Amino acid sequence: MTSPRRLVWDATAQTRGWFVLASATAVLGAAGTLAFPWAMARALDTVVARRPATGPVLVCAALLALVVTTGALQTLANGGYGSGTVAALRRSMSRRALDAGVPGTADFPAGDLAGRLSAGCAQAGSAGVTLVTASAAVLTSLGGVVALWLLDWRIGLCFSLGVPPLVLIARVFMNRGSGLFLRYQETQGRISSLLLEALGGARTIGASGTAAAETRRVLEPLPELSRTGHRVWALQRDTGWQVGLLIPAVEVLVLCAGGLALLHGDISAGELAAVVGYTALAMAALDQLDALFALGMSAAGARRVAEVVDQPVPAPGTRARPASGPGTVTLSGVTVRSGTRLVLDSVDLVVPAGTALAVVGRSGAGKSTLAALIGRLREPDAGLVAIDGVPLPELTPRALHAAVGYAFERPALLGTTVAGTIAFARPDASREEVAAAAGAARADDFIARLPHGYDTLLKDAPLSGGEAQRLGIARALVHDPAVVVLDDALSSLDTATEARVGSALASAWSGRTRVLIAHRVSTAARADLVAWLENGRVRALGPHHELWRLDGYRALFAAVTAPESETAPEAAQEHDPHPHPQEPV
Repeated sequence: MTSPRRLVWDATAQTRGWFVLASATAVLGAAGTLAFPWAMARALDTVVARRPATGPVLVCAALLALVVTTGALQTLANGGYGSGTVAALRRSMSRRALDAGVPGTADFPAGDLAGRLSAGCAQAGSAGVTLVTASAAVLTSLGGVVALWLLDWRIGLCFSLGVPPLVLIARVFMNRGSGLFLRYQETQGRISSLLLEALGGARTIGASGTAAAETRRVLEPLPELSRTGHRVWALQRDTGWQVGLLIPAVEVLVLCAGGLALLHGDISAGELAAVVGYTALAMAALDQLDALFALGMSAAGARRVAEVVDQPVPAPGTRARPASGPGTVTLSGVTVRSGTRLVLDSVDLVVPAGTALAVVGRSGAGKSTLAALIGRLREPDAGLVAIDGVPLPELTPRALHAAVGYAFERPALLGTTVAGTIAFARPDASREEVAAAAGAARADDFIARLPHGYDTLLKDAPLSGGEAQRLGIARALVHDPAVVVLDDALSSLDTATEARVGSALASAWSGRTRVLIAHRVSTAARADLVAWLENGRVRALGPHHELWRLDGYRALFAAVTAPESETAPEAAQEHDPHPHPQEPV
């Protein structure tokens, strides 16, 4: 498991220039700050002794200029380092999240993932800046302590009495705070996830009049967030008054020791002034409550980012698909589990090259899971998926992308313009290829009615569900892979349009292997073969007209068109005279 510390360090390595500058200026600034009370003491003693003070005053001025310059450079370096580290963390997390396929899963809902990507990465990325700043303060404080010991051992001893209580306060704060900070961020993530879900269904909520109920559901974790927040504030309050009492007590003790040393002639007036300055510097170590709080939040943010980065990503293959490969898809003993549920159970299936295979079955039968396996959008728990005899894990990403393309039920319309979203998988596609794909998907008619045709910005193109699906199909046509998977990609089209688009696709993809997740009888009827999934297995494989003789098969489509005449799957199986019209799969 990636430790949060390693995660931040790897991101820091990408902005090492800014980090080195921030560290160097912090060290130089600390050195100048530590030298200033000493130079001021020499100047004061020189003035008291009525000697020329030009040299000591110039030294003070030079040290002051050094402190101001390094402070400005450190601010610049902290900004560059912090922003660069946050950007590196966000790139790493978003790349891993997409490669691992975690967005929208039960463990990482969209709202929670967005919170980790925004606030979590920002908090984790600020750890380095906080550490550099806090380390400079601690370094300055240690230098101040050493200077107090050098000025008079009794003064140093008086200050050192405050160190053990400080260590104890800091330890208690971090031990109690780390869990609270993480719980607070997790609760925020749950609220974000629920809110994003509600916003996505705003029209349904408004139409059903359930806004009040949804508001209560979204805000259900709020009391827990409030309790955790109050506990964080209570921890800050307790730590604050403890430090607030410790600092003046130590200051009074040190200044009393310094005053007694001056009375006994052990130190000069200038050195007493230096005691005052070094005491203030040494106190910086006792006043790092804000830094401790920031580090606690950074650690919690880094842990939440690390949870995503630790998600396993399938290793890319190194083989290319045979150039003349026709596009045969083979599933051998494929098993997929979702928790304790068996989604697919030892499925064996061969889709011959150039065949249009419709996959049918009741909801939950594993249709979309099977579709995801073909393009390695999901890994099987057991078994093997291959194209033209090459197992998918052995294919390079480029070869896999060229081999398999998708059109989805709810396509994500990515890109800036309508033409851009059609050419998203092939940015080098010409306008002629884009227009031809749109024509084959029967999308050119509504594109022509848009304000600027293919150049219309997506945000200015109000699209129905069916129109969005047709753009997704056009995108798959431009992609032009060897194997095309249509995951319910025609479901939002009316029957007549679906028939026209289906016929056009059959012509455009003639000779291509097609896998269609089907709910309509018309889609299954146009396919060359139909695979009937039931309880995670292929119950039957054959042409639609042969399967249509089976009561259970007909009941699948009756459930869609006439629920009242639905036949129970168990009864249908009992009455199937020939459960496998072709050989069992």
